[in-house]
Amino acid sequence: MSIFLGIDTSAYTSSLALVDKDQHILADERIILEVKKGNRGLRQSEALFLHIKNLPFLFERVHTLTKNQEIQAIGVSAWPRRLDGSYMPVFMAGHSQARVLSSFWGIPLFEVSHQEVHIMAGIKNEPLLLEKPEFLAVHFSGGTSELLHVKKGKQLFQEIELLSAGSDLHAGQLLDRVGVALGLTFPAGKELETLACASRIFSIPTIPSAVKDRSFSFSGAETRALTLIKEGYLPEDIAFALLRMIANTLEKIVLKEAQRLDIKDILFVGGVMANSLIRKRLRDRLEHPAAGLNLYFAEPSLSTDNAVGAALLASYLSTAE
Repeated sequence: MSIFLGIDTSAYTSSLALVDKDQHILADERIILEVKKGNRGLRQSEALFLHIKNLPFLFERVHTLTKNQEIQAIGVSAWPRRLDGSYMPVFMAGHSQARVLSSFWGIPLFEVSHQEVHIMAGIKNEPLLLEKPEFLAVHFSGGTSELLHVKKGKQLFQEIELLSAGSDLHAGQLLDRVGVALGLTFPAGKELETLACASRIFSIPTIPSAVKDRSFSFSGAETRALTLIKEGYLPEDIAFALLRMIANTLEKIVLKEAQRLDIKDILFVGGVMANSLIRKRLRDRLEHPAAGLNLYFAEPSLSTDNAVGAALLASYLSTAE
């Protein structure tokens, strides 16, 4: 059986994946990079070291699945985005491993962006999107907060145009900073969601969204949330208000650009988009007849950083050549 290998070494996750020629997932292995309690992240040098340390263990996990199988190609996240100057040291760990294996085995290497990996993972179970010539994509995570216009072509994602982006904090950074201030573990997204689900809702404080023409800001929301903590508001109500603010920000920017470009199909990827409360709010507001949009969400397990999208891209691009 022909299989395809994916490698992704992002800011906080070391990932390997295997898929077959029919794009079935055979392996999806990840190691979350450890952050000491109370800290709000890792330096790139720390994360790079941890990836180098983790990758051998990940290869050991998938080794048995590669016996008597032929790896046809490798897909690897080489850059954050497919743009000149887009660079993060963490991707060097996976990229260097992929180049060695490609040269050693004599098989094709497809260098893709981390952003493309997220988009590909997001559309895996959405065959309708694979047939669309263009769609909008929201990529909200700890390292990215962007609304994108995705145009397809021979190389699948022929062009990805930035429509709107965060001007300061990323959505995931905001959640982690407020979560740590509330005493939660980094990364704080899952615990914040659990907290928010216990909110009384009718008494939540207000955290306003800040949206401009082609950008949006989360620094004011952080200041407001930290103030609410000092004022003694319940953690669950602060968590709910914070998630509601992110959903409101997305509603504004997505609706504006969807109407301007006359595009109805919107894909949501990235760790922040795994949040069930944000998803529900967006479905209620944007799939309503008045808005008339078609929303697509990556599976929660494929919303967060993973190498599945890289393996899927290797399979797809091998066939396209």
